Amino acid sequence: MQYEAPVSVKEACSLLAGGKGKAFVLAGGTDLLVRMKGSFMEPELVIDIKRIARLKEIRKTASGFEIGAAVSCAELGENAALKKAWPGVVEAANLIGSKQIQSRCTIIGNLCNASPAADSVPAMIAADALAVISGPKKKRTVPVAQVSVGPGTTSLAKGEIIEAIVLPKPKPRSGDAYLRFIPRTEMDIAVVSAGVNLTLDAKGVIKSVRVALGAVAPTVLLVPAAAKAIIGSKLDDEALGRLAAACSAACSPIDDKRGTKEFRIKVAGVLAKRAAAIAYQRAGGKS
Repeated sequence: MQYEAPVSVKEACSLLAGGKGKAFVLAGGTDLLVRMKGSFMEPELVIDIKRIARLKEIRKTASGFEIGAAVSCAELGENAALKKAWPGVVEAANLIGSKQIQSRCTIIGNLCNASPAADSVPAMIAADALAVISGPKKKRTVPVAQVSVGPGTTSLAKGEIIEAIVLPKPKPRSGDAYLRFIPRTEMDIAVVSAGVNLTLDAKGVIKSVRVALGAVAPTVLLVPAAAKAIIGSKLDDEALGRLAAACSAACSPIDDKRGTKEFRIKVAGVLAKRAAAIAYQRAGGKS
């Protein structure tokens, strides 16, 4: 196995593009190293990106936040400005693994792992986050929702890496939230999860919403019907009922040892209602 630690994104992309056999990027390593140790994979090339200085930064800009690929989830939780702007995204990131894992894992690694149950992804999709992708010849920016195309599979081409996640500047009177159901109290994989991001008008009426569900389909789902169900409301009981019904209708989950299809379909609606209520309150809405 060849190990490389480039000091620029251009060098990292060049190494990935020119590598023969299986090549993997090492950011936190909380998935990659475990799989290697368990002999589930044997990379020919591992590219450690932690020596690329700008990938270890959280940058606040006029248009929002840019989170580098090597920024740990613990660092997200320590950034006061980011927590204030996007509490749901930070809460989701801070649910990944234990405190020890938090100091290593990254939201971009969580995204590129392409698990339908990834904690940070529904929150990022609800936030309308973008992935900045660099390749050997060009850079492109795509919605986070377009990165995963199936369990364990991404849309990244050979030689491409996600160098940053861009979160937009929150709109006035907006709020976000993320919730998940797990069998244990912590350190478990989501059986179902929901991320909600909404914006209110001056009267407390919902004028825009994004609802994303995790672990209920091959990829994280953005559910436009769920957004439509509560736009124009003040999140009354009737609106919440429509939201739950729309979320449950969008689900196409599997049966496994952690939950049945029927359970996941039911809980998706329940979590969406609860997450919407938290986001509504954070946006300044009065229940």
